[in-house]
Amino acid sequence: MSDNLSFDFEQNEQKPLHEYTEKAYLDYSMYVILDRALPHIGDGLKPVQRRIIYAMSELGLKASAKFKKSARTVGDVIGKFHPHGDSACYEAMVLMAQDFSYRYPLINGQGNWGSMDDPKSFAAMRYTESKLTAFADVLLSEVSQGTVDWTPNFDGTLEEPGLLPARLPNILLNGTTGIAVGMATDIPPHNLKEVASACIRLLEAPRSTVKDLCQHIKGPDFPTKAEIITPKTAIREMYETGNGSIKMRAVWEKEDGNIVITALPYQSSGSKILEQVAAQMQAKKLPMLDDLRDESDHENPTRLILVPRSNRVDLQELMLHLFATTDLERSYRVNLNIIGLNGRPQVKNLRVILKEWLEYRTETVRRRLQFRLDKVLAQIHVLQGLMKAYLNIDEVIKIIREEDKPKEVLMKRFKLSDIQAEAILDLKLRKLAKLEEIKIKGELDELKKERKTLETTLNSKTRLKTLVKKEINADAKEFGDERKSPLKEGTEAKVIDEQSLVPTEPVTIVLSEKGWVRAAKGHEVDPESLNYKSGDGFKQASLGRSNQQAVFIDSSGRCYSLPAHSLPSARSLGEPVSARLTPPDGVTFEGVMAGDPESVYLVGSDAGYGFMVKLEDVYTKNRNGKAIISVPTGSKVIAPSKVNDLENDWVAAVSNIGRLLMFPISELTLLPKGKGLKIIQIPPAKLKTREEYVVAMTAMGEDDNLVIYSGKKHMTMKSADQEYYIGERGRRGNMLARGYRSVVRIKAESVN
Repeated sequence: MSDNLSFDFEQNEQKPLHEYTEKAYLDYSMYVILDRALPHIGDGLKPVQRRIIYAMSELGLKASAKFKKSARTVGDVIGKFHPHGDSACYEAMVLMAQDFSYRYPLINGQGNWGSMDDPKSFAAMRYTESKLTAFADVLLSEVSQGTVDWTPNFDGTLEEPGLLPARLPNILLNGTTGIAVGMATDIPPHNLKEVASACIRLLEAPRSTVKDLCQHIKGPDFPTKAEIITPKTAIREMYETGNGSIKMRAVWEKEDGNIVITALPYQSSGSKILEQVAAQMQAKKLPMLDDLRDESDHENPTRLILVPRSNRVDLQELMLHLFATTDLERSYRVNLNIIGLNGRPQVKNLRVILKEWLEYRTETVRRRLQFRLDKVLAQIHVLQGLMKAYLNIDEVIKIIREEDKPKEVLMKRFKLSDIQAEAILDLKLRKLAKLEEIKIKGELDELKKERKTLETTLNSKTRLKTLVKKEINADAKEFGDERKSPLKEGTEAKVIDEQSLVPTEPVTIVLSEKGWVRAAKGHEVDPESLNYKSGDGFKQASLGRSNQQAVFIDSSGRCYSLPAHSLPSARSLGEPVSARLTPPDGVTFEGVMAGDPESVYLVGSDAGYGFMVKLEDVYTKNRNGKAIISVPTGSKVIAPSKVNDLENDWVAAVSNIGRLLMFPISELTLLPKGKGLKIIQIPPAKLKTREEYVVAMTAMGEDDNLVIYSGKKHMTMKSADQEYYIGERGRRGNMLARGYRSVVRIKAESVN
């Protein structure tokens, strides 16, 4: 290796890798914390925001100026002060212009600056125009009055203010969010009048507690009219610790029976909320809602309409459900992590924040007054020199005309300073008039009065405090407004069972032979007269109410539950039960049960076994169902039948060869599941070959008629004719009359 490429490693600093990486990471962390992500308590701004505001003021974009392209501002910011990405800089600029994001916007935007539904839908910076708002003057008006420290920009060619001399605590007024390395900040916005009032309280009574200050600052005030429902005690605890959360809830009203939402929580999107509600409707979790629409326009920025299915729906309960399941209610984390006057980040309580800001403000005012006093003293000094010249004008003119170095002679002759002598030499001839002398005397008197006032104020803490208070009051009067976010303690939102909101209407659940289901309103429906698909027909119907569960039983003895209100209308052909469930392959649906949870049903298999079961014991949320009936191999479940009287009802069971047996239902047991007891005897050999099996079972009242369906004909057996078929449980039963032995189904028919 040649000499010019060799390295002398002994002359270089050496350190362990873990020390180097630790220092490098800590340096980076501090940079992110102090120079990017966290705001300073003085002006409440992050560096990029401060640079945008200052660059716009340097471009002359005050509130009274004409708009300029935003690209011009962004170019100046990243070219002079903030060497980062233009898109990130523009996004920071957009945020300060959105009146739905900033409580007191600092930038007045013209063009598309985004919307509440989509804050990031703003146009490119080459299309939008901007200038500062009048409120931005609160941050900028004293920049050139000696109130701030100036630091070199990134390349050392310009100077920028380290902080802006805020006349109000912007840190609380507009709030901010930021994520640094290992820490974050979430400061909510507040109302200007309330914050100003708290500042004055702290100036007048420095020992005021957070509790005292909360008499002025009731809570955050977001740029939306949605309600803050966080309890006052929680808000006070948040201000005392610097940590907590704020919960906001949409504002709604009843109009023509509909729900009209007029205000949304901070940073909530109306379109997203409608999507959330629509998703629940599609999932049939909101059967009480019939329709929803967005009627928002320029005059009504937020107007979302929810149309209930019935006027019997409890709108308050419905809204509590929506608050719990959608963005109609949102929580916002509060973490008052701020860079303090000592240059260090810290989570501060409300009193510390206001106290430190008032220290910053008082020092800013003191520097402003001192800066003005220095200028006044300098001006008085110059005017006093000019007065000496006017009193000896002839001699001054002679010295200037005759001397080679008139400046030095003037200084020696009249005991002038260098500045005074220079001012005399710079006098124009027209300034030698008598009127000018009178004018200077008047100006000198005014400056001496101002000097006295400034010195008196600077030498008195009380006067300085009074001046700060007066200026805060003046700004609060000019820029303050009423609270936007009302404070209300609302009822706790909760996800409620949608069935409790469903109107309790009578319904008839109809099951077809092919396993299609539908629900008809009312109990007077004739299910056999409904239209069915080609090759399909009526199998069973069950009476219930719309807010109850419909239980389906398959041929293998498994039960499945579906909300009755979620079933398709009987005006249609319905839908397959299997489309909503996942039954085993090869099974068919044999029956449906509905009614109160305490309702009792007779269930069994075609092997001749059965038992009574409570409806609530067969409810299940499992799409795969719940095994209830133990079915012998080769057999299957038969349609269930509702039991009305556990003491006096009867059981009727009929086989495919026409054997009918009747016995008191009290001889059966009530079970949650199982095989049950023998109801009617079927010879095992014949059951195995399927020569003989049970076709149907039914529970019936003591005086009910028994209707037997055989092919296309049916027979009504009155109670007097039924005695021939009464026997002991588990017997063979007697044969039906010829012509009615090929039984399809049976049913009980009340004589009343």
